[in-house]
Amino acid sequence: MPSFARIALIALSTLIALLAALWLIVRRPDIPYPALEARYAAADSRFLDLPGGLRVHYRDQGPRDAPVLVMVHGFAASLQAWEPWVARLSGRWRIVTLDLPGQGLTRAPAGWPVSIAAQAEVVDRLVHALNLGPAVVVGNSMGGAVAVDVALRHPADVRALVLVDAAGWPEEPALAPVGEGAAPPKRPAPLIFRLLISRVGRAILGQIDTRPMAKSGLRAAYIDPALVTPALVSRYVDLSRAPGHRDLLIRTLALTEPPFTRADIARLAVPTLVLHGEADVLIPVDNGRAFAATIPGARLVTYPGVGHVPMEQIPDRSAADLEAFLGEVR
Repeated sequence: MPSFARIALIALSTLIALLAALWLIVRRPDIPYPALEARYAAADSRFLDLPGGLRVHYRDQGPRDAPVLVMVHGFAASLQAWEPWVARLSGRWRIVTLDLPGQGLTRAPAGWPVSIAAQAEVVDRLVHALNLGPAVVVGNSMGGAVAVDVALRHPADVRALVLVDAAGWPEEPALAPVGEGAAPPKRPAPLIFRLLISRVGRAILGQIDTRPMAKSGLRAAYIDPALVTPALVSRYVDLSRAPGHRDLLIRTLALTEPPFTRADIARLAVPTLVLHGEADVLIPVDNGRAFAATIPGARLVTYPGVGHVPMEQIPDRSAADLEAFLGEVR
């Protein structure tokens, strides 16, 4: 009969082989940009080269002589998140959507300086490059924080501000970094977000196939499981595998300092609409209420039973609320 040591060695060797096989199965290489562009670019997709090695993917839709909306998506998303609103509003408004660096089809060089301020500068450079003039800047989730930063740093370029389940509130962040000295989230977050706010989890997610966890996270964001189609999950996962994207996304999640103070937000001096889903488990509706209470003259609309992306979950109602506000701004 084989010795205990021999049995243990065989078991260990088998376990190592199984783990290696599993690693090869779940590990996913980058997807080249040409393949991603063939799959996800549209006929109206455009690309703009900016200083620092950036190649920004954007769409410019609607009448060129109409008032301008610039829409900024959330973390790990893309400009396609705005298409439900574009379909409802582009006949009366000029709508410019873009992919932020490290997301969608926008290319950024290795080591690009990840921060809300850096993302905001990209948005403002696009505004100037396209000669858009003062625009209504709209932001969802992380894009909401970017929109606030644009309005604070470049107020002459912002006609009005629309915050949709916006990140960036300086107190009680919705996803505090667990294990790094901060309070845990008030509400349970999906597994993929709990891993992203852990240093070890971020390292793991940089190498594995995140499709199952991405699906879970998207269902938490969208609330309605019918909206989380295989095509939606594939788009999020595929675009995260663009060359360099995983590193930029992981470094973005490593940011822990709030981008603004309450005093910064109180300095905003443009008409502001705050939209927020009351069932948002990623950014609590209390954050939206705090934005609206702090920004002078801001208007607040909340949606019972709606999650993190009202523009996709309830496009008709949320677009109508947006257009009512835009009519007054216009």
